Amino acid sequence: MKVVVIGGTGLIGSKLVQTLTEHGHDAVAAAPSTGVNAYTGEGLSSVLSGADVVVDVSNSPTLDDAAREFFESATTNLLTAEKSAGVAHHVALSVVGTDQLAAQSGYFDAKLLQERLIAEGPVPYTIVHATQFFEFLKTLADSATVDGTVRMPPAYFQPMAAADVAEGVAIAAVNAPLNGIVEIGGPAAVLLPDLLRTALTAVGDSRAVVADPQAKYWGIDLGERTLVPGPGASLFDTRFEDWILQAAAKG
Repeated sequence: MKVVVIGGTGLIGSKLVQTLTEHGHDAVAAAPSTGVNAYTGEGLSSVLSGADVVVDVSNSPTLDDAAREFFESATTNLLTAEKSAGVAHHVALSVVGTDQLAAQSGYFDAKLLQERLIAEGPVPYTIVHATQFFEFLKTLADSATVDGTVRMPPAYFQPMAAADVAEGVAIAAVNAPLNGIVEIGGPAAVLLPDLLRTALTAVGDSRAVVADPQAKYWGIDLGERTLVPGPGASLFDTRFEDWILQAAAKG
């Protein structure tokens, strides 16, 4: 099976290409650095020739309202090129809670637009909703730091390792299109401040982490379980404690 991975050189994309290749598929990493740009359309017709599946794990270069133009253009270009190439399955990575987050966030509103374009488009599809990645916990803490203190709402989330995200997307890619959404997440729901405190302590970061009901998540007021996948989600086994030890061992 030929699988073209848009965003195939990034954190998730590179792991996805490796996973698919190890399972005997012809996985092609497509990114601006390889001459393929979904936003402009450059290189799409060539790289999609003979492709069975296209997986889009690319992301907007910004997390604000400008993301709308990126996702609208890139998704439209991809679906048009896929239809011309006879691609049988479009898989896209999105975020658990996107529909609830969209009302307060230009970025998540753009992700919701991406999902609607896919659902209304000409190619059978599967949208994979993933939870937050362990790899981004420090970035999340940085975004919520005020005067040296991390302030996070006491809401639950269910983060997962990037390698498990890639595995979940790979499973979706090799299976038949769902023409719907599948959710994936980590092994357990935990409070945002609690895990961020553990994450920072593990790397010797002395910032205090405070549970603050008035604090926001990327500027968004969270419900208690907005970031937690619902019943029927596929949950992966890697715990944060094990992941951080593995990350430390790799140096």
